[in-house]
Amino acid sequence: MSYGGTMLPTLKQLHYFKVLSKHLSFSKAAEACFITQSTLSASIKQLETVLGCELLDRSGRTLVLTEAGEKVLAKASLLLRDAEDLVQGARAQSQPLCGRFRLGVIPSIAPFLLPRFLPHLRALYPDLKLFLREDLSRNLMVALREGRIDAALMALPYDTTGFDSAVIGSDAFYLAVPGVHPLAEANEVQMSDLASEVLLLLEDGHCLRNHVLAATGGRMLATSEDIQATSLSTLVQMVDNGIGVTLVPRIAVDAEINRGTSLKLVPIADKNARREIGMVWRRKSSFEANAKLLCECLERFMVEDHAGQSVSEGSLEKGA
Repeated sequence: MSYGGTMLPTLKQLHYFKVLSKHLSFSKAAEACFITQSTLSASIKQLETVLGCELLDRSGRTLVLTEAGEKVLAKASLLLRDAEDLVQGARAQSQPLCGRFRLGVIPSIAPFLLPRFLPHLRALYPDLKLFLREDLSRNLMVALREGRIDAALMALPYDTTGFDSAVIGSDAFYLAVPGVHPLAEANEVQMSDLASEVLLLLEDGHCLRNHVLAATGGRMLATSEDIQATSLSTLVQMVDNGIGVTLVPRIAVDAEINRGTSLKLVPIADKNARREIGMVWRRKSSFEANAKLLCECLERFMVEDHAGQSVSEGSLEKGA
């Protein structure tokens, strides 16, 4: 393919090279691309000819990307991402939230919000094919930048420099304590009530850990690195066993994360003891309209769901 007299690589050649860089084996890459090994080899040779450089070091027993190959791979990944955005975005113009949409979600949101929200979303947009990926915030941001997902559902604040984002709703923290704890029967607690408590946290890398530390303002004694959990569900089990206390977001409370335990979940009076739930997407992406529409659906759902939960809680308190 040429443009203005200059020979250009094809998207197919760039795709083959990207797959080959992942497998570093012509046979495995050919199998992944559903082509013959000779076809793949010829395509990579053509790509090297067009670019005027060697992309692979073939001298050893295993393939290795050359320095030029590493640079080409980075740019090829972006070109392929933008080409896919072009196609999917054009299709989305004819009908909102239809076809494929790849959404990344952090672990402290996915299991608590999605099971209740997805049936609601499917009823509104039956033609939407939603692909979900659960991962830590830092990994989702990399996947978003590389075009492996189209948007990320995350907790804010978080560094989203270079991306567009929108806040969907506020997620207040509750204090989780064992049923025998002195604060278990309190209607609400102040942060000053927690100064002597041992705070259990998720392991480093979870943004919920940072948000909880920010909410407590360093007024609680955090446990050592020897006592940390990889999930919120494990964390509440540790609290139930009397190891310490922790803060739990409202969406997990609504999802009855304390079911099967003796835990008591007590509201916190400090209005700053909360995080925001938001959506992040690539700036000027073809998926921007769909990301914004998904934000609106989630925001309405969270408001309605929160209102429903409040009515339910009020009925229980009145003995209805």
